Amino acid sequence: MSTLATDRGVVVRGPGVPRPEPRLGVRQPDSKSRAASLQVMAFGCGAIADVDPQVLVLTYWFDAPVADERGPVAIRFSGRHAAARAKPGTDEAFSVVKSVEVIPGSGPVAVTARVEGIRSGDWQVSARIVSDKPHHHRRATRSAPSNLADRALTSTSGRTTYGPVASVLAPGARLGAWPLFVGFGLLMALVVQGLVARHLELRVWPLLVISILASVIGLVGAKLYYATGHYIQGERRPRQLLSGACIQGFVLGAVATLVVGTRVGHLPLGSALDATAPALMVGMAVGRYGCFFGGCCAGRLTSSRWALWSSDRQVGARRIPVQLFESAVALVIGVAASLALWVSKSAPAGAVFVGTIASYTLGRQLLVPVRARPRHTAHGRILVLGACAVVIAIDIVVAFTV
Repeated sequence: MSTLATDRGVVVRGPGVPRPEPRLGVRQPDSKSRAASLQVMAFGCGAIADVDPQVLVLTYWFDAPVADERGPVAIRFSGRHAAARAKPGTDEAFSVVKSVEVIPGSGPVAVTARVEGIRSGDWQVSARIVSDKPHHHRRATRSAPSNLADRALTSTSGRTTYGPVASVLAPGARLGAWPLFVGFGLLMALVVQGLVARHLELRVWPLLVISILASVIGLVGAKLYYATGHYIQGERRPRQLLSGACIQGFVLGAVATLVVGTRVGHLPLGSALDATAPALMVGMAVGRYGCFFGGCCAGRLTSSRWALWSSDRQVGARRIPVQLFESAVALVIGVAASLALWVSKSAPAGAVFVGTIASYTLGRQLLVPVRARPRHTAHGRILVLGACAVVIAIDIVVAFTV
């Protein structure tokens, strides 16, 4: 056995050379020789080390099978508090099974489990791949892929960590990446908006103040939109309801604030919205990198060689980098909107904003099927695609004829 101390915990591995965590955005080579390993994720901040609630974050690493055999893999995580002779069923011992889908030939896979409601402190933990399906389901479901490299029991030790931080800790998910990139995206958006507003001969500083207020209200709207959607789908845990944000809610809240703010500030609404359109796209283009590195809005698992190793905070593996695709779409639309405003001022005020939002919505809907958790609607997506196409066509006709 070999032991490796890292900034994320202590990893105990089977025979062989310790395996480093795959880098984001780098295709990892397939290998049959690497042994499975278990990692306790930790957050190195002494100020909140023992603050409740405490959660134990475990990550089990293994290599996906190379055979063409797709199916669920069940991993049993077990643990016992280091300071007690605990019995199963108490807060000093646990045993949980996490089942994940594995794509053959996709290389290293990292499955993260979070154990709540347990005693804080040091734990002795173990994990292994199991065939843990109820007897009456065994005929109806396929067993786990049979050629996984290592099913041996793997053990290590580690400490619990602060609950709100634990929800982000996972290989491939960078703590603070989302606010960092979103904040930088907001800064870039304000710069672009100021430049375009000056070109359109608008009063720059009043518009920027309104836009900052719109961004704050838009963030609240993004949180409410996300919480409402997940509440309707059956999610009732407050921490989960407040853990995410949705771009649709941001746009609704920000645009509503701009409408009211421009009226109060005596700014032309159509021109202000036009100046905001490319800025909004640039902000989204930068902010989507926060989603990629932060482990949200992840793409589907795949074994394709052009896929990028990334995480949804639950499973780290090769995925379709849908966040980066959406970033590219937003950037292209933002550049096109900027050029349209810079080259010609003859288009009706607001036409560029309408075309920009419709184009972005169309591109986003085209990418929905490659997301790991697409929205399931019978006809909603088709209707939105059709409506966006109609709006774009009308907007082009109006821009060139009025």
